[in-house]
Amino acid sequence: MKKFYQKHHDVFVGFGTVIAIVLAFLAALLFFSIRWLLRTWSELTVDEIIYHLVAPLQGTSAGMVNEYIKHCAIPSGLIVLVVTGLFFVTRKRRAYSLVVWLSVLGSFFTTGFTVADAWKDLDLGEYLKSQFEVSTFIDDHYVDPKTVELKFPEKKRNLLYIFMESTEITFTDKANGGGKTENMIPELTQLAQANEDFSGNDPVLEGGYAMPGATWTMGAMFAQTSGLPLKISIEKNSMDSQKTFFPEIQTIGDILQKEGYKQKLMLGSVGYFGGRKLYFQTHGNYDIEDFSYWKNKGKFPSNYWVNWGFEDRKLYEYAKEELTSLGKGDQPFNLTMLTVDTHFPNGYLCPLCGSKFDEQYANVYACASKQLSDFIDWCKKQPWYENTTIVISGDHPTMDHNFCNDIANDYVRKVYTCYVNPAATVEKNERREYSTFDDFPTTLAAMGVEIPGNRLGLGTNLFSAEPTLTEQYGRENEKAEIEKKSKLMIKLAAIDQAAAFEAKEKKEAEDKKKKAEKEAAAKKAEESKAAVTKKQATASTTSVKENKNS
Repeated sequence: MKKFYQKHHDVFVGFGTVIAIVLAFLAALLFFSIRWLLRTWSELTVDEIIYHLVAPLQGTSAGMVNEYIKHCAIPSGLIVLVVTGLFFVTRKRRAYSLVVWLSVLGSFFTTGFTVADAWKDLDLGEYLKSQFEVSTFIDDHYVDPKTVELKFPEKKRNLLYIFMESTEITFTDKANGGGKTENMIPELTQLAQANEDFSGNDPVLEGGYAMPGATWTMGAMFAQTSGLPLKISIEKNSMDSQKTFFPEIQTIGDILQKEGYKQKLMLGSVGYFGGRKLYFQTHGNYDIEDFSYWKNKGKFPSNYWVNWGFEDRKLYEYAKEELTSLGKGDQPFNLTMLTVDTHFPNGYLCPLCGSKFDEQYANVYACASKQLSDFIDWCKKQPWYENTTIVISGDHPTMDHNFCNDIANDYVRKVYTCYVNPAATVEKNERREYSTFDDFPTTLAAMGVEIPGNRLGLGTNLFSAEPTLTEQYGRENEKAEIEKKSKLMIKLAAIDQAAAFEAKEKKEAEDKKKKAEKEAAAKKAEESKAAVTKKQATASTTSVKENKNS
């Protein structure tokens, strides 16, 4: 055995070196990735973190990819360079074996430390436990809108629903209910205080809790329009493999479509990302007016792309055109908008933004606040405004943990909420505790719709005196129950596992084919380049010979 080792010493050394380097890179990448993940998405549950890890990159802001490369890939690469350097320096010395073993043991130690740290910070024990526990909370409290006889007013009101990306009341000052020393969203603060945010007579702002399944954009939009968390049994990026998106449920889009509403979804990013196009088209037959739609309309150059597509100042400009057109029509309308400038990381600083604050993200929020306020002022001057309910809601808390480092540990972050020009008044003018599920029936009530029982989905009409599930059971208890498995949610999702598997295989085959075609094209280009080089060399040689002969 000793002779065999001596004979193949170089092979063992080479193999050990490669294994040590690979382990060092993977351990470092895992360590930096988990650290970055916890800093970046501190408010997300494990479900949502998994979603972001498996979601497709198409339509994603390059900023997020660049952040990952900067904070995870590059540091990992530097560590590998250091380890490789040590191997090179000690390759013919006794210390070489020690360096190899230290690299391997260090990699395992780092991995163990990282997993243990993540286990504690993410509360993975409780998460794994919840995946095996079945709760009847959703099943017991879900009110199917199809079983409720909704009564619309004789003259149906229009709806303008504005999802404000990553906007929470945290970013106002402490005097107004925020967590910051200075108010970064003064116009949004004034809007909520002048209209309805369900804080009673208290000028301190109130907002909705983002429960599990509602803490990223698609989950948030789903929750506020259906009263349910987005819980599915397949990878979230596999929803495009389905023919529909929760086909058994009835959403606000379905309800308004049945009542003859013209519905549009406007956004400055690509519509298919996260399944938004599928959801809104199959629940309300919305016209999807996304980045691709406006590009095809010639609104900006074909190669134009900033942040996630195009900026909010363009979105508001296009929305004014759409609202003017919709306001002249005979149908009541529902225009739903999704802003994007305030998306992590750091937001998008457009030419309208100032530089009052030291941090870019703060200036972006201040700019978003001003733009939204100006847009609402414009709406109030339009002929259709009197018969239109406007809902302004953050989709979820921001994912930028660093921006919230100065927030007190006991501060509870809530989504910004404001109902403008509602056709309803609160029965009890007192401060409410609510989640974004409650926006579903509350929006309909704000449009003058009568809701027997004042409950739809998991939501409660906040204009009524009916207690919300959050008020009944407490935020932490409600959150814990929603994290568990629900037989009703599995049934409502109606996931076609075979279709999902087939779509996955098809995508893998397409990716393999594209890779092969790309490699073949690269090989062909290389061969063509070599042929041209050879031809040029031959021509040059011939030219030299001719010159000599002459």
